[in-house]
Amino acid sequence: MGHFKTFIAAAVIGVAGVSANAQSLSLEGGGAASLTGIVPQTYAQFAAEEDLNLQVVLGQTLTRSALKLAAGRIDMAVIPPGAYGAMSRGVGPYAQQGDQAKQVAPNIRALFGFPAGTFHGITWADSGIENWADVVGKRVYIGPPAGAASGQIKKLIALGSGGVTDADYEGIRAPWSAAAQSFQDGQFDVYVASAAVGSQVLNELSLQREIRILGVPEDVLGSEAWSTFLVEAAQFESTIPAGTYSGQVNGDSALTSAASAMMMSVHKDMSDDQAYALTKAYWTNLDAMMNANALMRSIDPDLPFAGMNAKLHPGAIRYYQEAGVEVPQDLLPN
Repeated sequence: MGHFKTFIAAAVIGVAGVSANAQSLSLEGGGAASLTGIVPQTYAQFAAEEDLNLQVVLGQTLTRSALKLAAGRIDMAVIPPGAYGAMSRGVGPYAQQGDQAKQVAPNIRALFGFPAGTFHGITWADSGIENWADVVGKRVYIGPPAGAASGQIKKLIALGSGGVTDADYEGIRAPWSAAAQSFQDGQFDVYVASAAVGSQVLNELSLQREIRILGVPEDVLGSEAWSTFLVEAAQFESTIPAGTYSGQVNGDSALTSAASAMMMSVHKDMSDDQAYALTKAYWTNLDAMMNANALMRSIDPDLPFAGMNAKLHPGAIRYYQEAGVEVPQDLLPN
């Protein structure tokens, strides 16, 4: 098994142990505390055993990674389905690119899907903020400047609070990598983190000073509005079990939040054999990856396509057909 070698300045993670004949592929992922970063890191380690050399770059704004992938500047990227949908329409974070974004969007092909970080609405226990309705007039971290997460977070707040809009609070945008420290420095009152449930980073935060996590109220769960949000925002319902974080004052009962769906994606011009090998490397090693990193155990192998909206690469389709997995018709290339 290879070992990780990290180059701090470039945030590149390479894996040793592949043969000299293995072709290196660039793969961009998100924050290290989220499954958008954890999955690429762990995947690269096990893909090395299949003679696939994945050069992982973490801490990226995934909307930008999607555009780089579509333009052929990188080989692979973790892409939010919402970002791909916005690119296909030339709207949202791609409004400035407009027609150019729409033209390159079809270059993206998916290999598999997985849930990303669960949204944790975190406040200090002594802040006086006890539910989402209490964010009125407060400073709320809502994700990176160019990311798709801010729209999802604002909708989550509106649903969780019973109607609070982004006009009712000060939404603050900053890179994921800087958010935890900024929260500790007092730059905002509510830190909506996208992190794997049980994240060591969040647990350490709770040990420094007691926290409260804001969940979605029971009367919202199961409502038509909640179901619509999950579908339209490509989200999963996610549970934060009781006792997950040591310094969580309301940790005596489970909380429900939302987790984003993600797609591991490649350029359409990648060879079928390479896309097949990449897809096979993920699914044949998933159990081992889950054992290696407990934060990946939220991945449901029975939902390989949940939230996906990009067409599958033909090489990935070949793998699923051989494995006896039925591929949804809307994910097949035209």
